[in-house]
Amino acid sequence: MEPLEHENAKATPAAIEEVQDERFVGHVDLTHWYTPLGRVLALGTRRISRWLGPHLALILILIVGMGISFLLSVAATGIYDAVTEKDGVAGFDPPILAFMMSNRSPGLNAFAIGYTNVAGPIGMPIIAVVAILVLSIKRRAWTPAILIAAAGVGSLLMTVAGKNLIDRVRPPQVDAVPPYELSPSFPSGHTLNALVIAGIVAYLLVIRQRSVPARVITIVIAVVFAFTIGVSRAYLGYHWFTDVLAGWALGGAWLALIITAHRLYLTTQRRIVQSTPSAPLP
Repeated sequence: MEPLEHENAKATPAAIEEVQDERFVGHVDLTHWYTPLGRVLALGTRRISRWLGPHLALILILIVGMGISFLLSVAATGIYDAVTEKDGVAGFDPPILAFMMSNRSPGLNAFAIGYTNVAGPIGMPIIAVVAILVLSIKRRAWTPAILIAAAGVGSLLMTVAGKNLIDRVRPPQVDAVPPYELSPSFPSGHTLNALVIAGIVAYLLVIRQRSVPARVITIVIAVVFAFTIGVSRAYLGYHWFTDVLAGWALGGAWLALIITAHRLYLTTQRRIVQSTPSAPLP
């Protein structure tokens, strides 16, 4: 039998709204855990929430997730041989770069430079802050702010760790489109950040969208954005193909951790709502 929530835990109006509006995506219950590991994590999160409260428990889980994301970046050094050896996946790097160079034009170059900067150190924080303000104010909850901020910090941590640990040289400047970038090449930070921020914003939108077409459009926009940002990095000669590939892989892993953390938080909130007599049972 699952333990009852703390007797003083009461559902706030924001928590009730979150559970009512975010618990289901179609017929999928985000607070239902199908695996033993998931159920253990949900139980552990509820116990932590008794001491810290749901939001602080969410922050703690995300901090642990950031540690995992750092370890993922460290583990990326394990594929260093594949990145540098021609008989590995990095064997695609030179021909893909040559293909990109053969399709360049002044107009397309200018567009790609402007587009790729959307996911840069100025563009991406602006998008994140705007998303935080709009979603947090509209939903009258701190959860979107916590998730988006954690997404950005975690992706930055992974980028810095990967670049410093592997220290891979970018493609030759003669093969790149100015302005040139001088930081280490692996992984592609623009690609990683674009996937994580676009992914978490899309997730926060999808869990409140009731229309299937709306959810599909939201997901497609996020996927296309993350994909084309990565392609733009390779097209401009700022990164090797494997740098972009690593950005997609690491970004996807971190996004999955963030979504799991939110599901654990939502599971705890559901228990609190169901244990509050005056709250409607979602």
